[in-house]
Amino acid sequence: MFDASLSPDVLSPEAIEQLPLAVFTGEIVEVKCPRVAEEAVRELSRESILGFDTETRPNFVSTPAGRHKTALLQLASGRKSFLFRLAYCGFPAALAELLGNPHVVKVGAAVKEDINGLQAHHRFRPLGFVDLQVITESMGIKEKSLRKMAAIVLGIRLSKGQQLSNWENRELSPAQRQYAALDAWVCREIYLKLKK
Repeated sequence: MFDASLSPDVLSPEAIEQLPLAVFTGEIVEVKCPRVAEEAVRELSRESILGFDTETRPNFVSTPAGRHKTALLQLASGRKSFLFRLAYCGFPAALAELLGNPHVVKVGAAVKEDINGLQAHHRFRPLGFVDLQVITESMGIKEKSLRKMAAIVLGIRLSKGQQLSNWENRELSPAQRQYAALDAWVCREIYLKLKK
């Protein structure tokens, strides 16, 4: 089921660095307007399993305002990853309906935190969410980070170089787009591998 040579008990940063670097080779669609958001949701609603993640601009200093709002919602099928730029496309009702559709499985890691961040944009009833951290723990995998889960289950290395970049930039860099697309897609791939 998962790579026994990468036992969760002995997983080290050195072992992960020896793995092939993961790359998302599908289509990346950046969603920056309500019309494209509606089209994206229609396409995503035809899928049965989606990878799910969000990105928020990091907050390096403690401020009275607290944490920044979620800047990016990523939803990925097996061949496409949609990056919803929430400050530009808003949060259409159709997107809330998708996130509340129990028939479309949305797979992520630490999904409760991501859902809470999205609720600041638009209230919705989250249904159909699966948290990889819960599934992997029940299978004896104690590692919680997506990077380590990807290494153990898929035998690939995720680059986290863009994690602390500014997700509120007007234009995302190619590296940010790849990082964001990959994080959602790999959640789906881990889930599918674990289901076998």
